[in-house]
Amino acid sequence: MHFITLQNNKKRYLAYNNFRKKIFSANSPKDSQIILYMLPWLMSVNKLAVPGYIKDLKKPFHVSGLGIDREFIRQELAFKKLFNIKEEKSLLSFQNRGPEIQGIYTIGSAGTVSQTSRSDCDTWICIDRNDYDDYALQHLSEKINLIKDWLDARLKIPVYFFITDVEDIQNCNFGKLDYESSGSAQKNVLKEEFYRTSILISGKIPFWWVCYDGDAELDYDQEFAQNSRNEYGEPDFIDMGNLQAVNQDEYFGASVWQYNKSLTHPLKSIIKMLQLKMFLESPKEELLCHKLRRVVLGGKDKDDFPDPSVFAMNAVLDYYNENTGKENFEYIKKFFYLRFDLRLLSKTQTFKEEMVGDLFKKYKIERSEIYKLNEFESWKLQDHINLGKLMFRFLIEIYNDIVRIQKGKAREIAPQDLTILGRKLSSSLVNKTYKIPVFQIPVENIKLPVLTFSTDRKTWKVTSSDAPASPFIDHENIIFCIAYLVWNGIYDPTQTRMLPNQTQVTIQEIINLGRKIRDVFGSYDITSVHFGNFLQEEKITKILFVFSFENVRMNMDVSDFCVIYKNNWEEMFVRRFSSVEKMKSFFAKVSKTSRNMEKYFYVQRNNIYYEKLIERTKNMVTQVLAGI
Repeated sequence: MHFITLQNNKKRYLAYNNFRKKIFSANSPKDSQIILYMLPWLMSVNKLAVPGYIKDLKKPFHVSGLGIDREFIRQELAFKKLFNIKEEKSLLSFQNRGPEIQGIYTIGSAGTVSQTSRSDCDTWICIDRNDYDDYALQHLSEKINLIKDWLDARLKIPVYFFITDVEDIQNCNFGKLDYESSGSAQKNVLKEEFYRTSILISGKIPFWWVCYDGDAELDYDQEFAQNSRNEYGEPDFIDMGNLQAVNQDEYFGASVWQYNKSLTHPLKSIIKMLQLKMFLESPKEELLCHKLRRVVLGGKDKDDFPDPSVFAMNAVLDYYNENTGKENFEYIKKFFYLRFDLRLLSKTQTFKEEMVGDLFKKYKIERSEIYKLNEFESWKLQDHINLGKLMFRFLIEIYNDIVRIQKGKAREIAPQDLTILGRKLSSSLVNKTYKIPVFQIPVENIKLPVLTFSTDRKTWKVTSSDAPASPFIDHENIIFCIAYLVWNGIYDPTQTRMLPNQTQVTIQEIINLGRKIRDVFGSYDITSVHFGNFLQEEKITKILFVFSFENVRMNMDVSDFCVIYKNNWEEMFVRRFSSVEKMKSFFAKVSKTSRNMEKYFYVQRNNIYYEKLIERTKNMVTQVLAGI
């Protein structure tokens, strides 16, 4: 590769990188400035007044090239003022420096059209492990954690850090780079995503991005070796390894784990699943990151660059326009529209609408549908649930197609990972006796309606204010209804009502019990469960005893017991017993596997035997679990 070609590629890449930073700034004006400019400075400074200070750190870390970057030098004045530092000289040391940080990079939706208010910012802190002894690596991890704590208290965007060794990136050892993945099958899929979506915050340019000549095939390893030895060689490139292709089994492994992540992020995952299916069905197709690099480096207009999310969306829509039915294709367009949080035809048009305008002229959505999609956040609760069901039907179809494509082919995903996935899917989707069913809502933090309890003396019903004609949940046991709302994350005490009825249940007790259930169990969150739990046998981890909730008795003669319990696979169950003997029988069965469960109790406060009822039940449970 000619030196001039290398320099032109570098110049073009840096211009593209600045374009991405501008998108990030437009998406998150305040947070982006801290992430893009202050973060590298925080990593390179070790002062008591500055977040990330480590007392025992003698030589501060330094991000490659930060001290000669004019923008960072200019910004440092504001940083010092923020932390009340009076020193006039730069705090970036050029002499007494510790190990180098090769570069800091984002990966994912940050700085793209697909970034929304729900997006996070995954950040790679890239090092050469050979430069760090165990002591230095421990300090680096400690510093990152301290900085993260400071960022968490100030930013709207959740920032997640991953310390990455350059050799691991070269060899695609990404076992620890995705906290939601087992890491057994990511490999080149993750590297492709990195090259396609990353922003260089500070540090060295990935050599892959500049190792390109539109007129000739290049040998990546040879080019990097020559560049590092050449008298004109640039010191600001990093060798993260070449990427020529992605094996089919890696796409399969990635799709398995996207399916896993869809249990909590269906709207985000369905887009990635569509991409992975496209890659599997077109194994000889050029990688998206290669196509993007060719367009970026081959462009003539210095200000005209593609957004990587729009670029990928265009490729996916082009493919499915030819390879799926009309009805499914209409849904796919809407999934993209919602995922990118667009507002076409609205009075206020942002840069996001401008950047996708041509694409949605090419693949039109009916005006009436656009207006409906624009009101997505105000949809009725049941409409959100229905969309979630539709997405899961889509996801299951995609996954089944992927399994069919891979049938009979070698797979590198570990058997234990498939066991974990199977049990996680069971936790979310499989109905069991006494189990609280879980519904999937496409996005978090939706606007909740007023939920009203009522009863006809046989069945309790909960109706929502946005669809009062039919019950949202009905069950003979009101505790099941309350647990259902809490477990599915739609319980809000301020939005809870009850119609007058002849039972002894009061609205205040419904609210109190709902709060108690939420305090003990939280809401369904499969991502909070350690993967190792799914390799264990099922056992109860927490249990809440509820006494005579519907039939309040002012004596010790309790004959109405209800237990709410959660197992180690994030499944919640509600059971009701009409006698102490039946409850004892239940505990005798579960005591073999669940002796160490956490135990909680709920009795209405107006019961004069409140303390005695709890104490008697504690003794009974202790005796049963002890086998007495």
